[in-house]
This record gives sequence, C-alpha cells and structure tokens, in this order.
Amino acid sequence: MTTKISTADARKNLADIVNKVAYGKESIVLTRRGQDVAALVSMEELELLQQIEDYIDIEDAKKALQGSAENIPAEEVWKQLGL
Repeated sequence: MTTKISTADARKNLADIVNKVAYGKESIVLTRRGQDVAALVSMEELELLQQIEDYIDIEDAKKALQGSAENIPAEEVWKQLGL
C-alpha cells in the first residue's frame, strides 16, 4: 500500500520518511493541496522501473529497425536534423 503525505509534513519528517522508503520498502506519494505531485521509492524499485523502461526502448528500437527498408547514413540524418 502506498502512503500519501503532504509536502509540508514531509519537510518536518524527512528522515523518518527516507527510512521508511529505504529500509521499509514503502512507497510514499507526496501531495500538495490534495494533489499528488511526486513519489519517493526505494532504489530497488527505481532500478526496476529503469530496467522496464530500457526494455521497452530496446523493443521499440527492434521494431523500428525491422520496419526500415533501407539504411540511411548518419550524416544524412544529421543533415535532416540540422546538426
């Protein structure tokens, strides 16, 4: 379960909140005026999210390469992008 806490309360209790996230593996959602604005997650959870994102990027790149009929030299791409 994810705990929600206001940013004002988070400032007052930062050390405790960091310990809950780092050692208790608890995710914390920070709110401001009742709206969710940010989340604190453990390093393990962040690394997992990054691995998932990398996997999706790799799969998208593979699909793009499979659909490509011809290779375009890097110089041409740079020229088209104005680089």
